[in-house]
Amino acid sequence: MPPSEQFDADAPPGLDAARRLLLLADPALSRVEEVAGPLPWRTRPRGFPGLLRAICGQMISDRAATAIWLRLAALPGALTPEGLLRLDDAALCGTAGLSRPKAAHARALALAVVERRLRPEELPGMGDAEALAHLTAIPGLGRWTAQVHLLFAEGREDIFPDGDLALAAGLAHLRGLPARPAPRELARLAASWAPQRSLAARLIWHWWRHATYPPALLRPPG
Repeated sequence: MPPSEQFDADAPPGLDAARRLLLLADPALSRVEEVAGPLPWRTRPRGFPGLLRAICGQMISDRAATAIWLRLAALPGALTPEGLLRLDDAALCGTAGLSRPKAAHARALALAVVERRLRPEELPGMGDAEALAHLTAIPGLGRWTAQVHLLFAEGREDIFPDGDLALAAGLAHLRGLPARPAPRELARLAASWAPQRSLAARLIWHWWRHATYPPALLRPPG
């Protein structure tokens, strides 16, 4: 993997306490690690590279996004705003595999950082709502993209991307629901997990990967 993404990072020191509180709030979540095994701790970098990785994941599976990310991260200069702006569509779309809309989103992100309309280094000092507003003010950074970045890159503890299809499918599978919950219903169901909603999201993603990927595919490519 490129150094900017880790699939087996060291878990934060407060994870065990957060897990205990979460499982007290919803004992059904204890099934996840009993069945799927220990939760791998996935992290992404703060700043521009992490936001670029989140754009790669828009509207496609995690495995497809990871494959695109590996190719993108290998392009010279791609992980800096200035370097990415020098790359043409042949590199971003042809070599890396970004769609043209995502290439446009990546360039809009890079330009916003260069022009200081987006200041990722200030995110740690913002509350969740302020950070979401700061990110989503940039074209191409929607609510899901911002939430995923705050969860994986910024380590926010109470973020739940309620528009995520895998979370909806995973929760439906875990609880035996007749259909995937819509975003509003998913947010309502997740409310009881506050202030550990990020951990709940990680557990549900872990459950869904275990349910849908053969064991040989549970590790990312690369």
